[in-house]
Amino acid sequence: MTITATVVSLVAAAWVGFSAFSVFTHKAWVVDNLADYGVPRSWWVWLGSAKAIGAVGLVVGVWIPPIGVAAAIGLVLYFAGAVVTVLRARAYSHVPFPLLYLAPVALAGLMTTSA
Repeated sequence: MTITATVVSLVAAAWVGFSAFSVFTHKAWVVDNLADYGVPRSWWVWLGSAKAIGAVGLVVGVWIPPIGVAAAIGLVLYFAGAVVTVLRARAYSHVPFPLLYLAPVALAGLMTTSA
């Protein structure tokens, strides 16, 4: 894996890990939006767990690339679902936020597969 791919993967993992932490600690700027989008509260732990597992997968992927690719695929699907959720809630001005997570994760996955 190249140095650039490693850095991108670790930065993406930190970014997604921070998002998972924000869900777990019920940061208002995250959970208020989840509630506004109609995401049931009972899903929040599962969503945070999916992000946390994906972040760990990106880190492990630095040493075991297939794990990183799998984590990146899972996170891309997760954040694509987040975009759909935001669109369904008609919160169009919020669409860039899940895209800010999706982009580095997708880049990490692409860089891992090409390394």
